[in-house]
Parts: sequence; structure tokens; C-alpha cells
Amino acid sequence: MKKYTAIDLFAGCGGLSLGLENAGFESVYVNELNNDALESYLINREKKNPYLRERFNSNDVKTMISDKKYLKNLVKDFKSTYNLDVNSGDLTLLAGGPPCQGYSGIGHRRTYSVDKEQIPSNFLYQDMAYLINKLNPKIFLFENVRGLLSARWNSNGNKGEIWDDVRKTFDALKNYDTSWSLVKAKDYGVPQNRPRVLFVGIRNDVNVRLTKSSIAEGLLPEPSGNPPHPQDIFSDLIDPNYTKSYVNTKYLKPPRSDFQKMMRRNGRKTLEKGDLLTDQEYANHSDKVIEKFDYMIKNDGKIPPHLQTKKFAQRLIPKKWGNGGPNITATSLPDDYVHYSQPRVLTVREWARLQMFPDIYKFYGKKTTGGSRRAGNPRENNFDRELPKYTQIGNAVPVGLAEKIGSHFVNILK
Repeated sequence: MKKYTAIDLFAGCGGLSLGLENAGFESVYVNELNNDALESYLINREKKNPYLRERFNSNDVKTMISDKKYLKNLVKDFKSTYNLDVNSGDLTLLAGGPPCQGYSGIGHRRTYSVDKEQIPSNFLYQDMAYLINKLNPKIFLFENVRGLLSARWNSNGNKGEIWDDVRKTFDALKNYDTSWSLVKAKDYGVPQNRPRVLFVGIRNDVNVRLTKSSIAEGLLPEPSGNPPHPQDIFSDLIDPNYTKSYVNTKYLKPPRSDFQKMMRRNGRKTLEKGDLLTDQEYANHSDKVIEKFDYMIKNDGKIPPHLQTKKFAQRLIPKKWGNGGPNITATSLPDDYVHYSQPRVLTVREWARLQMFPDIYKFYGKKTTGGSRRAGNPRENNFDRELPKYTQIGNAVPVGLAEKIGSHFVNILK
């Protein structure tokens, strides 16, 4: 077992865990409600840790809490399988980013036009705090969207009242010093803006002094790294002869940038021209949509009145970012952004590169879906959601951001 161990709650397809693993952590347990996202997580770790699939995963965090024997047996299994003594405080990190649809301004659809207090997932931070108290990690990390800072429980509530409750819940944990920061992923070399709230707690015996700003006190890493430009992200994947619904199964070009070389790493090898490529399937756009996208490419993203549609947030990804760096955030919707040189949306593989998933990372499930199947419908008491590949990727913590956080935690604990 590695020196640094991590439990990932609400793990999705595994962006946070992958970044932590790159930083030297071993994932010893995963919790994820959606079966497709959980399968994406597990299929990428079967060779490194077959125990995750065998018995160190769960669908429902509520079961972990309500079944009194579950945690007790889990602690025993940690000891027998990983030689990890949770009762002695050996677990390094418990991390989680509960589903953010109830807080997110980007993900807030009409299906979520209900009071936040009516959405069960908005209370999962309480379950996370319970498990922190029981499993006693040296560090805990809570991650969520910027919208959490201003969210209200209901239309008559006060701005920021949910965040107040979240902070009070984590601050009430015994034996932890806590602090939080609002960070932007682009400040850590990720090719997205992607503002995120990071709340961190360190157990008192780790002896890290904290004040109001976790970055200033060294709890989170200082910003570092320059995000790659879109042409440095995608140019090796461009097929000049692509057609609608066509699937590229092999690389047509060698890597052209350092970022592309990093994305195409497979162990000690860099995937070259002719090697297997996955999830590079092009969308089946209508002729009118193609005409619209082509106009956007030729006219700096502008859309003429006769080509405007109900899609309210469509934007053209530029070849190069402006002076402020990346101004986009990968969402759960593939048609939010248009490729800078071809009249189409990004493929699943291109979407994954925005989140810094390497090209060998596999995603399980449908490519995309829509409507209430993706968002659920709380107004009809339907909280079940499909998580197709685009949504899994859009919901993930960027791998590069997670890696820098994990590396910083390792430095704190050395």
C-alpha cells in the first residue's frame, strides 16, 4: 500500500481520484450513485486495484451510514486488505464533491426550478461530515461550484444561507482546523475557467496553522501553470475529411504539442499515428446547424438572426485564448461550444481533454442524452438522472487541478 490513501465520495467517473493518484495517492474506496459513472471509474482501475470492484465501492452513501455494521466491517476490511488502520488515524484523505445541480448556475435548468431544500442531494454535505467524523482522515476536501456561495434554501431565504450551513457543519467537526478558498482551474494550468469552492480540513495533530485564506496559509497550492491554447489541445485530433456520425478509431497525426504528448501517454509510451483512439465520434448535425456553426467560425462566433436557435449559450472556442486566459467551463452539454475550425461540437475525447483526462481513459455508457433523462425533474419528485459520457466528463474535477491539490497535500504531510 502507498503511504497516502484516499476515499472518494460522489466520485463520478474519477477525475478527482485520477489527479490524486497522479500525485501519489492510492484510491482505497469509491462511492458513486450512478452505475455508468461508477463503471467508468472502476474499469480504469481494475489492473491497479481489483479490490475496488470486488468490495471497496458503494452506490449510496446513505447505506454506508444507515447500516450500522457496514462501516465497522469496512474498517476491518481496510486493515486486512490494505493494512490501513483507520482506528489509528492512518487514512490520509477523504474527499468529495456532492452533486451540484441544485447550486450550479450553468447546470440550473427549468427542471430544477424548485426550492433547494426539496432536492435531497443538496444535503449530502451532512453525510460527508458524518463519514469524516467516523473515519478520521488526516485531511478532508469538499469541492463544489461557485453558485453554492450565494444559494438560498428557498425563494424567501437569505443569499448564501446554504453555504453558511455547509461551513458550520464542517467547522463543527472535532479535531479539525478548517478553511476554504474560491479558486479558478485556469490558474492551475487547466484549459478552462471553472471556478470552484474548495473547503479543506486538516486534523489537529498534523500541525498546520490555518486562518481565513487557505491558499495564503499554504493549505491549498498557490496558482501555477499556463493553460494550453485550444489549438495545442485539439489539433492532432482534427480529421480534414470527417463526416457526420463518422468514428475515428486511430490517430491520424503525431502529437504536436507538449499537452498532446501528455494526453497520449500510455505508461512509458506516447501513442503515435496509427495507434488506437477511442471516443472520437462526430455528431450528426443537421444542415442548418452546420450552416450556423460554419458562419460562427468565419465571423468570430457571431450568429445571424436567421440562424439563431433556442440554444442560448452556444459559443465558439477560439484557436487561442485571449489575454485573460480560458473563458469557458466544460459542462454536461456537448453543444455548448463549437470547434474553432470545423462546424461541429467537440467529440467525447476532445471534451475529456478539456478536463485533462488522458486519451487512454475509458468512459462507459451512452454518448449523450437529453431533457429530464439527464436533469431529472424535481417538480415531479424524479431525482434519477442518466449520466452519459459528456455529462460524466463535464461533472468531473479537472485532473490537473486535482493533481496539484494532491501534490500539495503530500508536501504538507511529508
